[in-house]
Amino acid sequence: MNYLADKNGFYGEFGGAYIPEMLYHNVKELRDNYKQIIDSEEFQNEFKSILRNYVGRPTPLYLAKNLSDKYNTNIFLKREDLNHTGAHKINNTVGQVLLARHLGKKRIIAETGAGQHGVATATVCALMGMQCIVYMGEVDIQRQAPNVARMKMLGAEVRPATTGSKTLKDAVNEAIRDWIKNPEDTFYIIGSVVGPHPYPKMVARFQSVISEEMIVQLEEQCGKRNPDKVIACIGGGSNAAGAFYHYINRKEVELIAVEADGLGIESGKTACSTQAGRTGIIHGSKTYLMQNKDGQIIEPYSISAGLDYPGIGPLHAHLFKSGRAKFLKAADHEAMEAAFELTKLEGIIPALESAHALAALKQLSFDKKECVVVNLSGRGDKDMETYMNVE
Repeated sequence: MNYLADKNGFYGEFGGAYIPEMLYHNVKELRDNYKQIIDSEEFQNEFKSILRNYVGRPTPLYLAKNLSDKYNTNIFLKREDLNHTGAHKINNTVGQVLLARHLGKKRIIAETGAGQHGVATATVCALMGMQCIVYMGEVDIQRQAPNVARMKMLGAEVRPATTGSKTLKDAVNEAIRDWIKNPEDTFYIIGSVVGPHPYPKMVARFQSVISEEMIVQLEEQCGKRNPDKVIACIGGGSNAAGAFYHYINRKEVELIAVEADGLGIESGKTACSTQAGRTGIIHGSKTYLMQNKDGQIIEPYSISAGLDYPGIGPLHAHLFKSGRAKFLKAADHEAMEAAFELTKLEGIIPALESAHALAALKQLSFDKKECVVVNLSGRGDKDMETYMNVE
């Protein structure tokens, strides 16, 4: 089975482009042009140069010896937290802003939950002299104030989403409305492997630099190109898509995705789309979605703003249904415990999103000779207020 998207953007039964007529022109323009542009030598040279000289890639693959000793295996951390802006998000924003420039767009819009995608978008827009507007849920603006300040300092306008749950889903809705109104000069940068085709496929490709580097780094450190396990957190799932990408069709590599369980599925306050959801359409894509019997979206909950989304990317929906990836869940308190464990054992403060991936270590069994990679998708300075309140 091929687990990557077909020419129409379907991963098995998931994906596609379920869009209103008013969005058709925007999406078609992107679909008709993106591949030719990003495959060009000019684009690839500039993309790789910026990632190397500005973002700081390749990011280290760090053998966490103290964590490894505790779990009696070899645990490597893919240090996406060491990227410029502090997360994996900038891999995608560099690619999409470059693409927007090739398409002749002057105005960039984006949505953000935890703020990392917003900061990454604002950063690259500042670098390339582009106008930047970031939509963010009113609730997330309050709980991610440091990132809001960064976006504004970088010259971006932060517009609050004040409807619904006032979180990531609603920020996406506002960004799509803006894009409909401004099709000629505006490019919409989606921050995860969600949305209508070609976004999931395109974002996954930009993020695939993560696993591309891992192949080389593992060969240097473990003497083999493939890890035994790759663990990543899942909201929409762009960091996981990047970490899994070059291993998806290699069955010997176990792929482990960790969703945010909030206060627990039984409580109703969760963000586990695979276990608390069913197939539906959200933001132009068919996937697993938290919804009631009438098909109305159920508001997700997680202590982590970046995982507070009611669906998952169609790639991950396919990996789940096909059984190619193992899906686990981590509650708020488990993620917090994992964050403090890493901090005290390795001197690394992870983002709350990444802490969910780390929480999987207590749920798995390992062989002492295994090479296990945890994708550390972001750093935790944006979450310090939450950490301090619990500690």
